[in-house]
Amino acid sequence: MYSLVNKTICITGASSGFGEACANVFAREGSRLILCARRKERLDKIASVLFNKYKTEVFVVKLDVRNRGEVEQVVKNLPDNWQEIDILINNAGLASGLDKLQEGNIDDWEKMIDTNVKGLLYLTRAVVPLMISKKIQGHVINIGSIAGIYAYPKGAVYCGSKAAVKVISDGLRMDLVENGIRVTNIQPGLAETEFSKVRFHGDENKARAVYNGLKALDAADVAEAVLFAANRPQHVQICEITLTPTCQAAATVVNRKI
Repeated sequence: MYSLVNKTICITGASSGFGEACANVFAREGSRLILCARRKERLDKIASVLFNKYKTEVFVVKLDVRNRGEVEQVVKNLPDNWQEIDILINNAGLASGLDKLQEGNIDDWEKMIDTNVKGLLYLTRAVVPLMISKKIQGHVINIGSIAGIYAYPKGAVYCGSKAAVKVISDGLRMDLVENGIRVTNIQPGLAETEFSKVRFHGDENKARAVYNGLKALDAADVAEAVLFAANRPQHVQICEITLTPTCQAAATVVNRKI
């Protein structure tokens, strides 16, 4: 397997959910972590826990991936000993609203496209040239969604943003093949995190209803899939992983025991 000891892993959206879980599994493997998110106080707590548990070196960065200038400055101003990024995990993402397209809130659309698509592009554009210039056989791991494969009612814009992640991942893989940099798209199905609470603008009753009568994935399940892709031997590239709970066969085909 590809050793992750002392490798530098940059994770966006690291303050909760899949990002926090990825921080935990890579810390367990002996990696160094750059943790990025808007909620710095949560990042500081995670960094403290990981240091106490694994003695993990962590560099915490307050970052809104939607802000192009902020992304460029953060990456440009990384300390010298943090500039050799081996793995970029583009995890920051969200769903906002659940409406028919013709009735949708355009502010929700902007938030999803700016985060899920443009934020991923900004980070990739800033970090990948560092990998190339430093001759790192790196890895870009994008967190997509089963929604990028199967559209569903009232989710057209979110599904479209995750379909973009899939196609961007495929195109980036082609663009980087001569550099030995791997590209993976992780596509989870139903996973119980803050996702639905964010989608429903803090309505916890609606958020809980999404998971009624089923055993969803949790953040650690997804993080282990990310780890599997990351620690394959250098000659092995996992292009995509789609994972769902056993009760889910497709985006809208779910067996609920209620």
